[in-house]
Amino acid sequence: MEAACIDYKDTGFFSQTVIDYLEDVPELRSFYGYRPTLQGFAEFFDNKKVVANRPLLAQVLTEQYFGKGVDFPQLQSQEFVKAQIELLKNDNTFTITTGHQLNIFTGPLYFIYKIVTAIKLCRQLKEAFPDKDFVPVYWMASEDHDFAEINYTNIGGKKVHWWYEAAGATGRINPDTMRQAINQYKGVLGIDGHSSELGEMVETAYTKFDKLADATRYLVNALFARYGLVIIDADDRRLKAEFAPIIERDIIEQNSFKNISEANSKLQQLGVHIQVNPREINFFYLKDQLRERIVFENGRYEVMNTDITFTEDELKQEIQAAPERFSPNVVMRPLYQECILPNAAYIGGGAEVVYWLELKSNFDFYGIDFPVLILRNSGLVVRKETAAKIKSMELSPAMLFKSTDEIKNDWVKKHSNHDLSLTEEWREFERTFEKIKLASHKIDPTLPPSAAAIQARLKHAVDNFQKKLVKAEKRNYQTRLEQIEHIKEDLFPKNSLQERNENFGLSYVKWGQLFIDELIRNFEPLDFKFTVLTE
Repeated sequence: MEAACIDYKDTGFFSQTVIDYLEDVPELRSFYGYRPTLQGFAEFFDNKKVVANRPLLAQVLTEQYFGKGVDFPQLQSQEFVKAQIELLKNDNTFTITTGHQLNIFTGPLYFIYKIVTAIKLCRQLKEAFPDKDFVPVYWMASEDHDFAEINYTNIGGKKVHWWYEAAGATGRINPDTMRQAINQYKGVLGIDGHSSELGEMVETAYTKFDKLADATRYLVNALFARYGLVIIDADDRRLKAEFAPIIERDIIEQNSFKNISEANSKLQQLGVHIQVNPREINFFYLKDQLRERIVFENGRYEVMNTDITFTEDELKQEIQAAPERFSPNVVMRPLYQECILPNAAYIGGGAEVVYWLELKSNFDFYGIDFPVLILRNSGLVVRKETAAKIKSMELSPAMLFKSTDEIKNDWVKKHSNHDLSLTEEWREFERTFEKIKLASHKIDPTLPPSAAAIQARLKHAVDNFQKKLVKAEKRNYQTRLEQIEHIKEDLFPKNSLQERNENFGLSYVKWGQLFIDELIRNFEPLDFKFTVLTE
């Protein structure tokens, strides 16, 4: 694949806050710890205090992959994964973490891009800091209960849907009702290229395991184990026990609510669009087919939509006896992550980077180091057929991100044999009006504003006529301009980024594992550029 890179700010798809963070705007510096640069990492390592229980972490991961009762058919790169887990026991090993929901069939492309960014960053950090080791980690959001956000994927213009009514943590759902979705997905893959290889992966993942978390681990492992990725399911009693003191303090003292609310207020004053708002209590109560908010009402801690309630003492006893029943929400999950992993960086999308900025003060309050925030790599995969159209239309990568009308207008102005701009003619009008204003002022000082109003109306009329010229010329190039529409529809489905809609499946069918190899080769995590990849 050939790669071309453009600045994120030139795409029009990233918030000003994300751009400000990447450009090191001073007003944001108090909302994170270290810059996303090699120098920032060097400073981080000089000051990092690892609180993670390394032996326990390695034990839990080993059991999740290889423990009694775990059946990983055709486990990919088994010895490499074991070695990576063993590395986590060492004081000089750090994780580079990304996380996401358990989207079926991996969901949109950016699921893949997040993990690739983590893998590539580990390689670059190892080269820059050879005395340390780095393990890429995919954190499965197995406790999330938003099933409607993960039960479909879009591939090849078709929506593959898992029709099922689910409740509770998505990681605990049995995927045994996915047969229709599996068949539909494999049908879109077809029979060419690497379709059978990917088809076998998804077939095994969703028919050989009784939990969606285990199915997801298998599929992601099949794709990424050879690159050293370690997958963690933090829905584990022993890991929750490590976090239990903070669970208890935060529910009773409501510290995260106070800290994050104050940070959000400051960010709003800077014009930042807040991504998440804390609640007084930022934990759910979790059991099979149940994940409901905990609220404090009438002097008791109540689990919403149930009859479960606790006094303060009973709550403390429950946290001590069954910490696995307390599930952090979106604002506390990052703190949990940083407590149980020896983590150096978190890789997320634009919205994630912004909501992590809201959390720094809460990390400081609990004495947990804030990781280096990395905006994941974004990519646009241009198919060979589309690339040929782009070349024939002489469109640059940056032009692809403009609106369809803008591209058409620019193309017509560039290729027309006629001068479609009335700029020079308008300059002559302006010179004329200056003379009129000067002459009218000598007669009556109140007349120039009237002349200016006439000038403004004429400018509006000239602009409209120029648009008519362009529109008329567009009709002369109708067939060529339809090409632009087809290009935009192919690369930006629903006028959104390809990576937010399209699944990776068809790219894998064509390229196989080489698709991921090429992503790793071309993505540059610390350059912060949007990558356009052409087949």
